[in-house]
Amino acid sequence: MPEVPELTPLEVAQRWPQGRDGSAVLMLDVREHDEIQRAAIPGAHHIPMGEVPARLDELPKDKPIVVFCKAGGRSRRVAQILAEHGFDQVFNLDGGIDAWSRTLDSTVPRY
Repeated sequence: MPEVPELTPLEVAQRWPQGRDGSAVLMLDVREHDEIQRAAIPGAHHIPMGEVPARLDELPKDKPIVVFCKAGGRSRRVAQILAEHGFDQVFNLDGGIDAWSRTLDSTVPRY
């Protein structure tokens, strides 16, 4: 398994202060459909973890991708899968959407 770097929500905000809407970086949400109903990061692209291998063609290889789930475990595995398939600008969001809500955007509900 390739080692994938992790970024905290604050590091994501510092690296891409105006482009977390998909223009500078793709925020990839790999949670299930019902989880999206509970909480979502605005502008994130959603592909459930189990569908990622079949939908790799939807993802850009020419821009950074920050993968996230609820707490960071599922997204770490998906980020490793992406790295194995030639995506070289892949990061895991440390702490997932829960950390995002706690440290960066409290309008994103916690669950």
